[in-house]
Amino acid sequence: MQSRSTAARIPRQEPENRTGDRRELPVPDRAPARVPGPTRPGLTGPCPTGRDRGEPGWPPMSRRRAALFAGTFAVYLLVLAGVLLNTDLVDLDWSVRLLRPYERWPSLEPVLNAWVVVGQRGPSAIAAFAWLLWRARRLGRLRPLLVMGVALLLLNITVGAVKIVTGRLGPHYAQYVGSPELFSGGTIFPSGHTANAVVTWGVLAYLAVRWRRTGAVIAAATACSIGLTTVYLGTHWVSDVLAGWAAGLLVLLSLPLLEPLVAVAEQRLHRRFAR
Repeated sequence: MQSRSTAARIPRQEPENRTGDRRELPVPDRAPARVPGPTRPGLTGPCPTGRDRGEPGWPPMSRRRAALFAGTFAVYLLVLAGVLLNTDLVDLDWSVRLLRPYERWPSLEPVLNAWVVVGQRGPSAIAAFAWLLWRARRLGRLRPLLVMGVALLLLNITVGAVKIVTGRLGPHYAQYVGSPELFSGGTIFPSGHTANAVVTWGVLAYLAVRWRRTGAVIAAATACSIGLTTVYLGTHWVSDVLAGWAAGLLVLLSLPLLEPLVAVAEQRLHRRFAR
């Protein structure tokens, strides 16, 4: 007869190889794999993308932007056709030319002579690239500089080609009243002052990110006032300015299509400087 101490029930041992009640240990979450990207000099990891740095990239061309592009291009063609076919648009040009605004309101001329410099390529490019260089250094990216460079290159090619083909003379050099003054060796159509103001200050407005809407309003007001200033000073016809506004806006709307080229150029430059 067993004693109470020896009769105590011994806990049953479960076999270690039993799978029915075996519990799996929790697996720690794995860190998300980083997508390879361009590296910066002095860093081993990939260069932060625009989203990582708080700077969104250009979105793909939406239907709204495509419609705006098509409408702007149509206006550009209509202005060009109006000048080439010597329509009422040329009559409007001559009406404003013969009005001589700089003689009717001479007190505005000193101020507007200074203001029109904002649209000139040299001074505006220097001011823009100074801010872009600061922006690129702060972000650790070359994209701000590359976007502006691509925009100005596209502007020079498109506007410069039309200037050479049309060969239009400016109001101060016009030879025949009522003539469109085409194919005479001039380089006035479309207005480079106006188109450059649209592109330069428009790109800055986009790259400002936080102040994009405010910057867009300021850029639009600047481009509009510079275009009208050239008409006041008699350096451009009205149709030159209309075409300049359209040409500059087309360049801005085309930039999203060139973003892949900007990204490739940025990667190659990063790799080159990282060596």
